[in-house]
Amino acid sequence: MGRAAKRRRQSRVHLGELEMDPKKLVAEAIGTFWLTFGGCGSAVIAAAFPHVGIGLLGVSLAFGLTLLTMAYSIGHVSGCHINPAVTIGLAAGGRFPASQIGPYIVAQVIGAIIGAALLYVIARGAPDFTLANGFAANGYGEHSPGHYGVWSCFVTEIVMTAMFLFIIMGSTHGRAPAGFAPIAIGLGLTLIHLVSIPVTNTSVNPARSIGPALIVGGTALSQLWLFIVAPLVGAAIAAIVHELLLPAPPPTVTIPDQGPVPVAEQATHVEAEADETSMG
Repeated sequence: MGRAAKRRRQSRVHLGELEMDPKKLVAEAIGTFWLTFGGCGSAVIAAAFPHVGIGLLGVSLAFGLTLLTMAYSIGHVSGCHINPAVTIGLAAGGRFPASQIGPYIVAQVIGAIIGAALLYVIARGAPDFTLANGFAANGYGEHSPGHYGVWSCFVTEIVMTAMFLFIIMGSTHGRAPAGFAPIAIGLGLTLIHLVSIPVTNTSVNPARSIGPALIVGGTALSQLWLFIVAPLVGAAIAAIVHELLLPAPPPTVTIPDQGPVPVAEQATHVEAEADETSMG
């Protein structure tokens, strides 16, 4: 009975790997902070700096680099979603437990708000700073960099987010070359910004949009709905299409003396040991 109870506890510990770990939430908050602060910061502080401004190309690279660096830094901790659309898309594609969607998104939004707030504290120190310049907020119509209409912006965000999720799900699949996913994902986000900054200032990430919008207020907040809804729609589309093309392998956990086994079998293993203990 003692050995059975011990094995049961061990199995529960391994099954708990699927449960929420606070470290994952901290990692998601830090990662989204860095993406918002680094990416939006490049647009607010460095894009138009006199004589040496980095411009659209530099801002696009900055967003890609923030994601690339965080993918290698926290990917092994939380998966480095740092984007509510990614979290929901992976869940829709069977890659992420639905029970963890809420905590992940809350952590991501908190990180983005902190990133935007810190950026504001720094940027307002410039003598010519004004929120009227946009503060890297997303927008449509008069608030689109190229004055694109609402439907053009809506379609752009759906398509760009869908392709972003498609890149993520493909490069992180078990059949993809190991170790190169962060590079593909970071370059993918760079390309997305190169195409869509003139249209929407590029969101593809509701958390990244929420942070600056809360600082700017006004129209940025009233137009925020598009940059929440469209990325989520795009993520869901990508998950469905990718699942049809290349279904995700069933999630596994490691249990004592057996190695990796599918989660469903692990649950059965725990139930069987519970029965054995009660009978003993």
